[in-house]
Amino acid sequence: MSFAAIALFVLAASHSFAQTPRKITLEEAVELSLKNSKQLKLSQSNIDMAGLNIREIKDNQLPSFSVSASYLRLNTPNVNLKQSSSNDSSGASSLHVNQVAYGMASASVPLFSGFRYKYGLESAKFLQEASKLDAEGDRQAVIQNTISAYSNLYKAKRSVDLVSENLIREHERVIEFTNREKNGIIARNDLLKATLQESNIQLALMDAENELKITTINMNLLLGLPESTEILADSSSFDVLKDAGNAMDWEQTALTHRKDMAAIAIRQKAAGSDIKVAKADLYPSVALTGGYVALSIPGFVTVPNAFNAGIGVSYNLASLWKTGAKIEQAKTHLYQLRTNEEILLDRVHLEINTAYYNYVLSKKKIEVYEKAVEQANENYRITKNKFDNSLVTTTELLDADVAQVQSKINYAAAKADAIVAYKKLEQTAGVIN
Repeated sequence: MSFAAIALFVLAASHSFAQTPRKITLEEAVELSLKNSKQLKLSQSNIDMAGLNIREIKDNQLPSFSVSASYLRLNTPNVNLKQSSSNDSSGASSLHVNQVAYGMASASVPLFSGFRYKYGLESAKFLQEASKLDAEGDRQAVIQNTISAYSNLYKAKRSVDLVSENLIREHERVIEFTNREKNGIIARNDLLKATLQESNIQLALMDAENELKITTINMNLLLGLPESTEILADSSSFDVLKDAGNAMDWEQTALTHRKDMAAIAIRQKAAGSDIKVAKADLYPSVALTGGYVALSIPGFVTVPNAFNAGIGVSYNLASLWKTGAKIEQAKTHLYQLRTNEEILLDRVHLEINTAYYNYVLSKKKIEVYEKAVEQANENYRITKNKFDNSLVTTTELLDADVAQVQSKINYAAAKADAIVAYKKLEQTAGVIN
């Protein structure tokens, strides 16, 4: 064998290996999507921001310390010192002050700020907890989105497989009809019908393959895999169906497990703390202060060690008439959150019932489609026998063939849709995993 032939063989083998489909279970798909989800990374950054807000509030309670220094050049001013004793004033005129240098250091430790620190920190911690609940809600949404995409991938691949099988059968029928037409057994019109059927199936296969490409790209984006990765969905993921239970029980589960319900309750607590923060402006602020000053005016005075310490109290009288609007804003925010909670309760009720009855319907559809497959298979068998005995037309045979393929596609899709519907019910109740 020549070197070129060997090289072509190796390249072909490596290309075939690179295109080997990767079989991924539903659980693996969910795990990969959670690991690579950009939405969850953004949610984590929101938690980090809430944590930094807490850190900022704590840092504001730490002692503040500042240092400043200046050196100034002056002109030669006239300095007159007024003294109570009758000393010779000629000494004053002998002073020549042309430079000043001083340095200052000051420190302050807040002792009381009208409970602003206490309730501000309390509100920030509540908001951080709410951010974590939001992230958990986003995590559940990512899981549901992955399951839905996985289902679409399975349905698209199953459609391609079934239509491909049907195309092979249609092609064999065209060959058979061609031979019959040559032998004068069937009319040319029947051959044309079979040929047209084959063309329609080819178009259906092209549509199914295009849909498969799109769903594969979407799945790869969700899982963080290379776009060229060919994924095979595990059909066993859609075999086990769970009992629907009771809609009232699902609703009670949602009220205790939904993260958005918990988050809005936490945000109400934060809003209550914000009201107290707004009221803190009505209180004075107390701080422990200390400082050091060094002053040097050559030829006049030097102060090397002026220390000071004490307690400072400040109160802004304008807060008596400026704080009211801020307090009312905080109260209005709390009212909005409570109203949003009532709206959310109505939405939960509707979402739970919608998801519940959709799942019940999807289970019933499986039963109907399962029977439809049996009926379509039997119908095709009978129609084929009648056609072989010239008891039915070609059109009836082709219609039976289409009905058989469509029933199989519908049945496969119904099983996948039922799993998605149940997971949607779990997500709506806040217990999807």
